[in-house]
Amino acid sequence: MTTAFFLCLLALFALAAIGTPIALSMIVAAIVYLFVRGQDPGLAAEQIIQGLYDSFVLLAVPLFIVAANIMNAGTISERLLSFCVAVVGRFRGGLGHVNIVASLIFSGMSGSAVADAAGIGKIIIEMMTKSRYAPGYAAAITAASATIGPIIPPSIPMVIYALVSDQSIGYLFLGGILPGLMMGAVLMAMNSYLATRRQFALEDPVPLSKLPRLTVNAFPALLMPAILLYGIYGGVTTPTEAAAVAAAYALILAALFYRALTWKNLYAILSASARSSAAVGLVIGGALIFNYIVASENIPGKVAGALVGMDVDPLLFLLAINVLFLLLGCILDATTLILVVVPLFIPACRQLGIDLVHFGVVIIVNTMIGLITPPYGILLFVINAVTGIKLSAIIREIWTFLAVLILALLIMILVPDVVLWLPRQFGYQG
Repeated sequence: MTTAFFLCLLALFALAAIGTPIALSMIVAAIVYLFVRGQDPGLAAEQIIQGLYDSFVLLAVPLFIVAANIMNAGTISERLLSFCVAVVGRFRGGLGHVNIVASLIFSGMSGSAVADAAGIGKIIIEMMTKSRYAPGYAAAITAASATIGPIIPPSIPMVIYALVSDQSIGYLFLGGILPGLMMGAVLMAMNSYLATRRQFALEDPVPLSKLPRLTVNAFPALLMPAILLYGIYGGVTTPTEAAAVAAAYALILAALFYRALTWKNLYAILSASARSSAAVGLVIGGALIFNYIVASENIPGKVAGALVGMDVDPLLFLLAINVLFLLLGCILDATTLILVVVPLFIPACRQLGIDLVHFGVVIIVNTMIGLITPPYGILLFVINAVTGIKLSAIIREIWTFLAVLILALLIMILVPDVVLWLPRQFGYQG
């Protein structure tokens, strides 16, 4: 590695250490590299832009963000929660189960953990605290269940991973379904255990006679994941077109069917979506510039060559990479990890015969766990900001949920069929 690259890394870490946004840190560090190497920034920019011309997949990111924000508006979230309360709210720790099931359903609409936590999560936390659940517990289970959002399709992190790994978004989406359901199952098991141990009160069950009406009210919203998946796997739409369909369906549902969207609300939704998309776009731009430098230094090739030369066992490599990502997830956000760190190891995975769909889903689950891992844990800060619950109370309760999610991650690593069985049913040959 050259002196220019070491200076680039020094600039990156120095800027990040003083609180500079990671996107700007990467851009400035890249400029330092190009200046020291005497390269023309315009030439590097041209190569990056040329590479983006065929990356229509990136259009899915703002469209899924718009769809998630619309689904959070109006009465859609409340209708889904009422349906979940009727189905699983009758058991001990029922509202905890409602929280997890609602996240499983909403994950099929948003593709964003933050959208899940800040939207439907805020509502269910208020319900739980009114029912005398400890605020820290309500916030912790909400943060943990929100990590399912980007695992079950659609998934913004999977779209970004597809960009850097050149894998099929459709197969990645399929690969996330069983792991997402497993995450929901282990969280519900832990909630049941804690509810019994702490003697949480039983909620008044919703009469079964009301279930058909609640199902009808929620049914149009419940159809959205089905429409999305049928469009992709039925060959009707590409994943990018499916994102547009999801946004359009959410808009029609909120505005015309439920009549819960005003022009003022729509303007606020589009403004918030534009800001979120711009923030993600800036990170993507910074990461692509940084990846140009990494490619120029041939670092992925050197890593792959070194690993093959040492005859590293693929399973040990996969376990080591996941430990590294769990540590990095404590201090870096998921988008940065996927865009900057993942490309370093993709050539090594190919050399070692590790399936890239399996690798991608496992790493995305790993980065989602990072969202609730102290001290960074962005979801913990999001919930603290929208609810006012003390961060110390949330952190005190998060560890048990963190433990079962890591257990689920370990199962996904050791048993690749948890990820790959469903894609193979649809023709995946990896």
